[in-house]
Amino acid sequence: MSTQNRVYVFCAIREKEPKHFGKVTLNNLENKVYTIHHQNIAMVVSKVKGEVLPDRNNLFAHQNMISEIIKSYGVIPMSFGNVLHSEEDVLLILKHMHDEFDKLFTQLENKIELGLKVIAKKSWINEEMKNNPTLNKWQSSKIDISNPASFYDQIQLGEQAQNFILGLENDVEKEIYTPLLELAEAGKLNATIPGKTLLNAAFLVDRKKEEAFDQQVNDVYELWKDKVDFKYTGPWPAYNFVDIRLRIEGK
Repeated sequence: MSTQNRVYVFCAIREKEPKHFGKVTLNNLENKVYTIHHQNIAMVVSKVKGEVLPDRNNLFAHQNMISEIIKSYGVIPMSFGNVLHSEEDVLLILKHMHDEFDKLFTQLENKIELGLKVIAKKSWINEEMKNNPTLNKWQSSKIDISNPASFYDQIQLGEQAQNFILGLENDVEKEIYTPLLELAEAGKLNATIPGKTLLNAAFLVDRKKEEAFDQQVNDVYELWKDKVDFKYTGPWPAYNFVDIRLRIEGK
């Protein structure tokens, strides 16, 4: 790993004046967090040694710094691990992407990201399986998977189980995700864990509608609380609605 000083980029903010945001520890080294500017847009950065690997401490440092900045600014968050060779490279990107950043700030102004995971209760899943004759038979019997005669039965049961889970996910999407999406500016469905996490969604919400959105989450939870658990998080920067990877050509 190279040990030369480089520049780690956390996020972009709308700011003309130089700002400091305390210190951050990356790669077990503490450095100041400051801004690099072009016109009315600034990158929030810190000096680092070499590349920044995605270990637990570095990931927390990245997330916590952006979460602190969002308390005072609207931000365009950068994905983890954006390391540039120099401050001049940061400035070059700011100049090159100024209009894109400016447009994004307008789109994200006064908006936050809220996350919702819907996790199935095992007792409910088991009860639903009992109501399915094929899956109930499979659940209550001991099938010898080493027996070649049961091979095709296993395939059929696998398809039945997959369709069963997809049906539950579709119900959750229709009855939980869709009503919430009506109150959001945008939504994104992320990968789920089949049979456990039935919904893993992110919503871009106007701050003026945050209270109404919270209430809708509570209302939907009341309808589903005997079947699932909710993991409701945020507010976050709009990680799921901004995809920027910084790169200087030839470096």
